Amino acid sequence: MRSVVYPGTFDPITNGHVDLIERAAKLFERVVVAVAEDTHKAPVFDVMRRVTLAEDSVGYLPNVEVTPFSGLLVSFAQGRGIDIIMRGLRAVSDFEFEFQLAGMNRRMAPDVETVFLTPAEKYAYISSSLVREISRLGGDVSVFVPPLVQAALRERFG
Repeated sequence: MRSVVYPGTFDPITNGHVDLIERAAKLFERVVVAVAEDTHKAPVFDVMRRVTLAEDSVGYLPNVEVTPFSGLLVSFAQGRGIDIIMRGLRAVSDFEFEFQLAGMNRRMAPDVETVFLTPAEKYAYISSSLVREISRLGGDVSVFVPPLVQAALRERFG
């Protein structure tokens, strides 16, 4: 069975993330959305809330599972028998970092491959950090995130 892991902070999960997960679900038999516990960022939502929001956002896809993870991504993937990492590229600015990350992962785990997917054009500009900032400032994020995520952000920021 061909499985792929899609890692991220997902703080919060956006329509761009959902688009990539839907695309992956068509390409792979199993998609594991891995929500990072260890992050150098200060997340708005704790890891279990991010997992729940992601599960609720993609629960209609039968071949997708959402789980928290910590530590090295390649170790997580290998421990689950996954040999493909999927990363999203929104713009050229994402490429340099993602290329470097893929190279490091390949060096640590030569049997784990990285593939890149791009979101639909209408989602290419969406980032979780921009969504958080708009929401924090009282703006409408309804076109950027699933409705349940919008509600969670409203609850969080008032």
